[in-house]
Amino acid sequence: MDWNLQQISKLLEVVFENAHEPMVVTDQNGKILLMNRSYREFLGVQDVIGRPVTEVIENTRMHIVGQRGVPEIASIQQIKGQSMIAHRIPIIDDGKVIAVLGTVLFQDVKELASLAAMVEQLKDELSYYKKELQRRLGATYRFDQIVSYSAKMRELKNFSQKVAKSDSTVLITGESGTGKELFAHAIHAESKRKMGPFIRVNCAAIPDSLLESELFGYEEGAFTGAARRGKKGKFELAHRGTILLDEIGDMPLPLQAKLLRVLQEKEVERVGAVRATPIDVRVIASTNQDLLALIREGKFRADLYYRLNVVSLSIPPLRERLEDLPELVSNLLKQLAESTGIVVKAIDDEVWNVLRSYSWPGNVRELRNLLERALHLLDDDVLRKEHIWLPVVAEAVSVPSLPGPVKALKETVEAAEREALLQAFMQANGNKQEAARLLQISKSSFYAKWEKYGLPES
Repeated sequence: MDWNLQQISKLLEVVFENAHEPMVVTDQNGKILLMNRSYREFLGVQDVIGRPVTEVIENTRMHIVGQRGVPEIASIQQIKGQSMIAHRIPIIDDGKVIAVLGTVLFQDVKELASLAAMVEQLKDELSYYKKELQRRLGATYRFDQIVSYSAKMRELKNFSQKVAKSDSTVLITGESGTGKELFAHAIHAESKRKMGPFIRVNCAAIPDSLLESELFGYEEGAFTGAARRGKKGKFELAHRGTILLDEIGDMPLPLQAKLLRVLQEKEVERVGAVRATPIDVRVIASTNQDLLALIREGKFRADLYYRLNVVSLSIPPLRERLEDLPELVSNLLKQLAESTGIVVKAIDDEVWNVLRSYSWPGNVRELRNLLERALHLLDDDVLRKEHIWLPVVAEAVSVPSLPGPVKALKETVEAAEREALLQAFMQANGNKQEAARLLQISKSSFYAKWEKYGLPES
């Protein structure tokens, strides 16, 4: 509908009259021109038009603002024994004060105190959720948590702490279970990006067909089953933080080319997108493979290798840092006590002879698994030689000769499959990729079955 001047005037009158906040309008001398219902009911008055505001509202300063033309914002005013928060704003036309608008935000300062308390509670909740998000997306380990009594580890840790201060791309190499991820966490935690996210991607655990969309994201309708609004990839999630590309040697060659472009251009292009998205991400890559050998075999791009290998960290295997064994064992037993509830108070001397004589192909991860198995063999709180089980090559599983109750075929197959996964994992000394090779299945199938049977992460 088209509004005429009379209708607009009526609308303004109705809005003013029914406003929730108490409102009053005076002329420049303090004579009341308007006062809405909320203010009249609060003061307990009715016919006030034309009266001096000083006779109606105690401690008012409306007339003073009208004379000075200077607004007073959020002033405390005592009315009827209550402390109120009031605004007094001069209405100026052609350089002259023609009226003054007075509003009350809180009819009692207690309301303001209540609101302030609510704001403080919301700030506390926001701070909690920020910390929780930081805990989940941030680094879990710090340099002071990495055992380094041996000369090699001390030197490596000192160098890594210097590297952490820069934004250089880092390539971490080392055998399976040496602690490559711990160093990646610690580098992020000591960098200028420590308040940003720390995103880890296991390039071996994600099927090749899904890895591109996981890393770079996708737009709506990019493929069948794509989320309605698209999805950010790991690189976008790591913006202003750090991304760890674990097991980088397993990345397919076509994706290696796209990763190289991301590193060069500092931008990602989602699957199905028409334009790239700028990113600010520090890249840390890790692998237990010989990337130079993969380059010679045509399985890894040389240009990507040199782009990743700006700073190289080689984590020594446990057999080359046996001086760290006592502290490592102590730390691992403390961790395991929290998860198993089993506490070791003493370690027999023969245990150390056994541990030092072993080659530790699975390194610290294997040591942790060995200690966890040993805890479940304890009769008291002393760890002895007989509790230490060192792996041997698994023998073929024989079929039981004694008859027993017949189980459903599916249950029997699943039990055998679960046992095969565990045996391959043990024979591969905790290297899941090697375990998949032993079972002659793809790495993605191995990870899927491992998760299906609820086997422990290690």
